[in-house]
Amino acid sequence: MKPATPAYVRYERPPVVEPLEALLLDSGERLEGEIKYYDYGVVSVVFQLPFSGDWDNLVHLASRWVWDIDFASRAEPLVKARLNQCTDAMIRPYSRWLSEDYFIFHVSEASGNPPAADVIRDHGFEIAQVVRGDRLRLSAGECNEVLHSQISYYANDVTVIGWNAAFLYDSRAGAETAIQLLEYANSQLLEFRHYDELLTEILDRAYALLEQKTGVFARWRLAKSARNLHTTLLDVAELTEHADNAIKFLSDMFAARLYRLAAAKVGVPDYKELVSRKVKTAEDLYNYMVDQFNQSRAFFLEITVVLILLIELYYLFRGKPM
Repeated sequence: MKPATPAYVRYERPPVVEPLEALLLDSGERLEGEIKYYDYGVVSVVFQLPFSGDWDNLVHLASRWVWDIDFASRAEPLVKARLNQCTDAMIRPYSRWLSEDYFIFHVSEASGNPPAADVIRDHGFEIAQVVRGDRLRLSAGECNEVLHSQISYYANDVTVIGWNAAFLYDSRAGAETAIQLLEYANSQLLEFRHYDELLTEILDRAYALLEQKTGVFARWRLAKSARNLHTTLLDVAELTEHADNAIKFLSDMFAARLYRLAAAKVGVPDYKELVSRKVKTAEDLYNYMVDQFNQSRAFFLEITVVLILLIELYYLFRGKPM
């Protein structure tokens, strides 16, 4: 058995975990839940449902859950009710929330306990359907594309990761690390999606301000905008650092590789690159706005000096000391 999660992965600041009331679906399924509060502003809700059946049942369940049930709309009222009880712990909460759904289908036992290679060989098409949430059998090419994103540690475990779902064939203890890292990768995706939207709004406002009149006195307004822009950049840098450093891989390169694969599949590097480019653009705008303000201030000082000299010359030629 792979060692338990704490031996491989630890949080810089572990999330606060609480049990959550069970979610009852219209089909009668009862999902047990828990809620996690991360210090970088993300709330994670985990619903679990024990399952027993054959591969066809699992494919049908995956398709129904992925496409037919809106878990985000069901989880949001529960989260809001909890957050209303801890408003003192929140700093500048947002009225509009972003959300991400992710499904993990964990098979801990299979008939005959076959090795992972046999499971992939004999049931690769069903696994691809589960990861895609598709009821129809996928093409061989699409199946290979899905199964390309797999990772194993022992001969009797495998994790297949997709952009919105993952399939785990592992023991309960062995799957703990993968589940934790998939959850963390999705929390990071939410963080960078938020930064992307925030920076887009800030850059739009900055561009609109720069498109206005650019007279000497109009440039004085840039000082406040530049200061607000710089404050936002500092906030983004601080929160990004919190998100990036929230989890540590102590001694296991497998956990690090699993996280990189999970992050790549859900889109964390893509959004992180977008945020980095927009931060660079915002920094360039900040420097430009500061330069414009400095030019206006220098011009004002020059005008002031000229006026003082003119006043002195006026009194000098009139023969009256100032």
